[in-house]
Amino acid sequence: MVPTHYPRRILLAVTGLSPQVVTETLYALAANRHDPWVPTEVHLITTKEGAERVRHALLNPEHGHFHRLCREYDLPTIHFGMENVWVIRDDMDGLLEDIRSEADNRRCADTITQTVRDLTADPMASLHASIAGGRKTMGYYLGYAISLYGRSQDRLSHVLVNAPYESHPDFYYPTKHSQLIHTRGEQPRAYDTKEAQVSLAEIPFVRMREGLPPSLMNGASSFSATVAAAQSALGPLQLVIDLAGRCLSVSGVVIEDIAPAELAFYSWMARRRCEGSDPIRYDDDGPGIATAFLAEYRRIVGEFSADYEQAEQSFSRGMGKEEFDSKMSRTNAALKKNLPPQLFEPYRIASSGKRPETRYGLSLPPEAIRYASVEADASD
Repeated sequence: MVPTHYPRRILLAVTGLSPQVVTETLYALAANRHDPWVPTEVHLITTKEGAERVRHALLNPEHGHFHRLCREYDLPTIHFGMENVWVIRDDMDGLLEDIRSEADNRRCADTITQTVRDLTADPMASLHASIAGGRKTMGYYLGYAISLYGRSQDRLSHVLVNAPYESHPDFYYPTKHSQLIHTRGEQPRAYDTKEAQVSLAEIPFVRMREGLPPSLMNGASSFSATVAAAQSALGPLQLVIDLAGRCLSVSGVVIEDIAPAELAFYSWMARRRCEGSDPIRYDDDGPGIATAFLAEYRRIVGEFSADYEQAEQSFSRGMGKEEFDSKMSRTNAALKKNLPPQLFEPYRIASSGKRPETRYGLSLPPEAIRYASVEADASD
């Protein structure tokens, strides 16, 4: 489905002290094209001062230029109010006055990332993001966030305005009828807003959404964490098993929400891979599978823990098909929950051979696997 056919169409922009970018972009999208893309709603990300300028210059019911544009070009109802103006907050959770420090930039990046993530979560929406307004870092973060979360129906653009209308404080969009604005200085000159030329430069971008872990598609995650997760999918294969810390590091993606039993099962599979052992099924090694699993489990929970004693009793006669399949399924589920598809495939416990002779193991190269620390011998 093309972007114009989506029932929810969202224009998102970053603005600073020049809210004109909103009306200029809206004009270029909805009033100056043979195939108009008319948003159903507008969202802005800005600072405290930027929000006040939006309130007075764009959203004043009588004189606001957003309402003037909609009336002049007979645009359908577009939902745009102060509730759609997202003001970046500082480290004290107050409204950010301006972006001056490293901390301000971090909060700006996180706000933009979270907003783009939320707006692209709706499959029935198309998003058009404009990087023309605000500080340069704001445009950079918005463009990067669109690259991280953008879908096939989403677009990124920069609005172009010819001189002397560009950056003129009294110019908001090309009007249908003549309206004069004046340059400032010793020799002011009048220009007709009807003669202004406004166009849109659409910016291609690489869509990396499919390379993000599912866990980053929901909830909140910082800009830096999202970028790191995307970068991990492009890097070399590397598995670090930290039994003491009860976690895995998969190409830099740390997985902490994995149960000790599943971590032990995965560690056993990884150890077999490092030793050069072939894939295995539940009845290949009789009680040996249970013994090897318990050795890994003991390294995690401790030999004298109640959890270990219970597991030792449960597997006193070996590990049956039901327990083997359950642990393998739960382990793969924990990986799939935290990894993008590109990473899940090489790290999952994979099957080989045809039924009923199917066997299971890791396909990672042994050199990509390491343990976080020297572990005590299982017999200690």
